[in-house]
Amino acid sequence: MSDPTFEAISKAKRQSESGNHTGAANTLEEFLRTDPHNTKARLELARIAIYGLKDEEYGLMQLEAILDIDPDNVDALGAQVTVLSKNKKNNKVVKEKLDRLMELDPTAETYNMYARFLKFQMADFKGAEQCYIKALEMEPGKYEYHQNYAVLLLNDLKDYPKAKKELEIMLDMRPGDPKVQKAYDRLMKEKFDKDGNVKKRGLFRR
Repeated sequence: MSDPTFEAISKAKRQSESGNHTGAANTLEEFLRTDPHNTKARLELARIAIYGLKDEEYGLMQLEAILDIDPDNVDALGAQVTVLSKNKKNNKVVKEKLDRLMELDPTAETYNMYARFLKFQMADFKGAEQCYIKALEMEPGKYEYHQNYAVLLLNDLKDYPKAKKELEIMLDMRPGDPKVQKAYDRLMKEKFDKDGNVKKRGLFRR
């Protein structure tokens, strides 16, 4: 027996992947006229609107409609956070949505999202660090989280011993990665002495 939801979403994905984003949106809009409470199809319409049609306003409208139907829909909440967190004027509402997402879905990815929000929008680097630590406790094998945390340690917290450790973990996970190796070599040359200790800065040096 065919699944109308699956068929509509699959058709829309094929259209979108071939570059026909308008056709994909039309396919889903037509389907939603027969089943307006279908959150899966509406979520795909939101994704196509935001990333295919580049119409964030329409996409956000679809996400809001999903949350009207299902207030605890973590996929819609996460998508809203991703879009809204680009602009600092949305910080208050984004924090509220992240807090709600943390209640509903306290996963490593939620902690990673919260960390990025704290770093980029709130400049709360210590708070971001705690979120990255939590994400890595839950998913220690996630390369992206190690990468995000290493950048925070290097550029924002200036915690070079911890940054060294994170870069070493990344090199273990992806041996010979030229970008990571370059960052590691530069860190060791500029911030550590020949014995592997952090260089002491001179009294009058900035």
